[in-house]
Amino acid sequence: MARFRKIIFWCHLPVGVFVGLVVLLMSVTGVLLTYERQITLWADTRGYHAAPAQGAARLPIEALLARVKEAEPDAQLSALTLRSDPSAPAAVGLTGGRTLFVNPYTGGVMGEGSRRVRSFFRTVTDLHRWLGVQGEGRATGRAITGACNLGFLFLVVSGFYLWWPRKWSWSQVKSVLWFKSGLPGKARDFNWHNVIGFWSAIPLFVVVLSAVVISYPWASNLVYRLSGEQPPAPRQAAPPGEPAAPVVEVPLSGLDNLWARAEQQVPGWQIMSLRLAGAADAPAVFTIDQGDGGQPHKRAQLTLDRASGEVVRWEPFSSYTPGRQLRSLLRFAHTGEAAGIAGQTVAGLVSAGGAVLVWTGLALTWRRFRAWLARARPREVIRSTSRLAGESGE
Repeated sequence: MARFRKIIFWCHLPVGVFVGLVVLLMSVTGVLLTYERQITLWADTRGYHAAPAQGAARLPIEALLARVKEAEPDAQLSALTLRSDPSAPAAVGLTGGRTLFVNPYTGGVMGEGSRRVRSFFRTVTDLHRWLGVQGEGRATGRAITGACNLGFLFLVVSGFYLWWPRKWSWSQVKSVLWFKSGLPGKARDFNWHNVIGFWSAIPLFVVVLSAVVISYPWASNLVYRLSGEQPPAPRQAAPPGEPAAPVVEVPLSGLDNLWARAEQQVPGWQIMSLRLAGAADAPAVFTIDQGDGGQPHKRAQLTLDRASGEVVRWEPFSSYTPGRQLRSLLRFAHTGEAAGIAGQTVAGLVSAGGAVLVWTGLALTWRRFRAWLARARPREVIRSTSRLAGESGE
């Protein structure tokens, strides 16, 4: 057992050295991205409050969008999102990535989202996923972060094994269970490494495991196979040179009835979105969310026939296969959003813990290396002295 533990340690140490700096970057950027969705929403709408007059009702969907078209005649509408909060503005997406915030009671355009905040999070996300590489180099960046996620997963599992006390006694467990004050550098780094590793082990395992699933198609497919299902076929990219299907703005007529039908489907909805771009005769697709926007098990998709308003397809989370449910949950387990704001907070904390684990691990490795050099120098001096003595015949 001691030999096996030693093997695990000498695998743990070099893997930590090789992936350490990339994992440190992903951990720090992960902390910065913890509340991205909430911060972006706040920054977008902090100055846009649609305070309704007493008894005022929201404009019908067709009238609301017609007002937007009057204000932006050259823009092409792509999506509409409403929140159940009566003071929240409507969000109208435009092709090209712009979003307009609109007073749902008057149809007046309030303004666009915060470009600075969105740009900041876009830069942080690029660093987190692709090390900030742009263009064709992103494939290389993604390969590096994916490999480092695999290495980090090994570190989490092997680290917990190395933490496991050889003898279960309260004194031994206590020594790696909480922070100690007044320790010198090496002992402090060791204490922090063990304490943070222990308390963050399970949530960090979930965060890193889900990162591996996101990084690799084979890992994503494994989720389905472990659920007893065949993985879905990969999406086929359009052949090079083939023009994309034209995307047109759908007509506004009939949207009031379709929206009312969607509201009846889920009376307690919190966020509802409608696609406004596609083929003119394509069905109307609604995304209906009973959560805060990051919980897949509270989200459903409703497809209605544009002419009759009949339900073409109703896809709540419960209708998914077990494999698809697990894959969807893992996507949002990576950010903690699947468990709401509490889950996001835990994910942010263990990301910060991951950064400290990398720092203390590299510090301990550097101290070990310096100690090895200090021990090696006297031996080298002795060997050199012996060699010279032999050559001189003494």
